[in-house]
Amino acid sequence: MTGFARTEGTAAGFTWSWELRSVNGRGLDLRFRLPPGWDSLEPALREAAGKGLKRGNVTANLSVKRETEQRLVVDPAALEQALELAMELHRRIPGSPVPRAEALLALPGVLRPAQAEEAVPDTGVVAAGFGSALSALVVARQAEGARLAAMLTGLLDEIAVLHRKAGEEAADQPAAQRAKVMENLTALLREAPSLPEERIAQEVALLAARSDVREELDRLAAHIEAAHALLREATNIGRRFDFLVQEFNREANTLCSKSASVALTATGLKLKATIEQLREQVQNIE
Repeated sequence: MTGFARTEGTAAGFTWSWELRSVNGRGLDLRFRLPPGWDSLEPALREAAGKGLKRGNVTANLSVKRETEQRLVVDPAALEQALELAMELHRRIPGSPVPRAEALLALPGVLRPAQAEEAVPDTGVVAAGFGSALSALVVARQAEGARLAAMLTGLLDEIAVLHRKAGEEAADQPAAQRAKVMENLTALLREAPSLPEERIAQEVALLAARSDVREELDRLAAHIEAAHALLREATNIGRRFDFLVQEFNREANTLCSKSASVALTATGLKLKATIEQLREQVQNIE
């Protein structure tokens, strides 16, 4: 399932932010992008993500930035040297004003930026931020899952309608197939009357049985009910649903291969198209 979540905060002179992105995937593929020196966090975070997510390609990106230090401090040596020079000139120039503090501080080198202390970020706070982002991602994926469930239910309803239509169109198929074969055989017997009638009856019965799709329709009905049961279960159903859709396809393919009428073939093809839409959406399920 797709989803996005972001958290951010500050810790010990640093700002940090987590961005979690999830796209569809058959399995769970976790990719962490961490700044240098933060690799030690990955095993615990990977374990936590594995507990909350089951499918999808998930990228977790951590950005860490040291806060800029703007404070200025006096360079004692530079200030002392500037003060000595200013006082020497004051003594040598009668009536000159006493050097002012702001003038001394404005001299180059007297003030300099304070050196930022080497603070170590609080990894616990950053790890907790990942937990918050992971929870938000799970919520986002659950919201998408609710929308997806409605879509899947609609597709299953379409399949059920086509299933009923196929049942109506296939009801007379064995009898029609038998009558058609008998008609062809009758014409053939006029030309070759030596064929045993018992063998002819066996072949007709076999062809009629091969055109009977009631078994496929019964299995398809069971698959529809099983799919609704999975949607009601709603937890870790992706792989099972994926397998079930393969069974949907198997029955639809057999239905088309056994069809002896244009109408039933058309319905079977519509079934296959709708099942393919179902398969594409099932890939998004966790």
